[in-house]
Amino acid sequence: MGKEWTVGDLLTTSNAYWRGCALQAGVRLEIFTVIHEHHMGLESVAELIGGDQRATEYLLNALCAMGLLRKEEAGYCNTPEALKLLCKDSAAYIGHIILHHHHILDGWSQLDEVVKTGAPVTKRSYGEAIERESFLMGMFNLAMGIAPAIAEQIDLSQHHRLLDLGGGPGTYAIHFCLANPELHGVIYDRPTTRSFALETVTKFGLSDRIEFSGGDITTDNIPKGPYDAAWLSHILHSNGPEQCQKIIDKTVAAMAPGGIIMIHDFILDNSKDGPEFPTLFSLNMLVNNPAGRSYSEEELTAMLHKSGVRHIKRHPFQGPSDSSILYGIV
Repeated sequence: MGKEWTVGDLLTTSNAYWRGCALQAGVRLEIFTVIHEHHMGLESVAELIGGDQRATEYLLNALCAMGLLRKEEAGYCNTPEALKLLCKDSAAYIGHIILHHHHILDGWSQLDEVVKTGAPVTKRSYGEAIERESFLMGMFNLAMGIAPAIAEQIDLSQHHRLLDLGGGPGTYAIHFCLANPELHGVIYDRPTTRSFALETVTKFGLSDRIEFSGGDITTDNIPKGPYDAAWLSHILHSNGPEQCQKIIDKTVAAMAPGGIIMIHDFILDNSKDGPEFPTLFSLNMLVNNPAGRSYSEEELTAMLHKSGVRHIKRHPFQGPSDSSILYGIV
């Protein structure tokens, strides 16, 4: 039986963006980073963020009500969760993906128009470099939260050369290599991500085992490996069905017989009316992308079969936002 919606439920859902915008403003103004481990008065916070004092007070009080700040006699302070997740010097900082959500908010506000036209709308621009950084760093932060668990759950100990397709900073290649000392990796992504990827690989001490290959998977062929493992994480949802099939075909063509191909994405039920996050993510693609969407297990399985992939199975891994993994043998 589905959820029985009340008036309160509907109103809470309708105004949920208020909380999101308050959080995004706090991150964009670096309020959590400014306060850090201190107790800081209103005047000091307003001065440091360049904010109007009355407006700053309203935002600080709202963040307190949300449980991200605490208001005490000595001033405002971060909660332990905000200190860990929203301060820029923390290794667990997730502010980049929150900024990415802020950058795409303008498009979501026009969803009704997108549904009428079937095409993305013009959105406010925050600058290509800024938007690229928040997206890449956001993906890195999210991947860092689940890559170690995935690398532990997928046994690549008998594999030698991994293709991390569209790997960005190479987070998954890094953790697969850390978990499998004999494994070498190639991050294949657009040349604009090269410096970011190589810097990240160097930080993990894997420069001798992970390299970067630049190209555009939608127009270029993948350099021959041959690879005996391929990892496609959150790549297919940015493309329409025909392009997805081409990407899978190109990947399989670059692999050695007997290799494993793994797709990690927001996978829909075959009825396509759940889980909730993959259905909403299809709308996110509709707002921001001319052809991308979430795909069902049935659709992805058919694409893999068409490329000659055998023994296709669903891995038991279940990530945040209902991400999951489908894999098969080339």
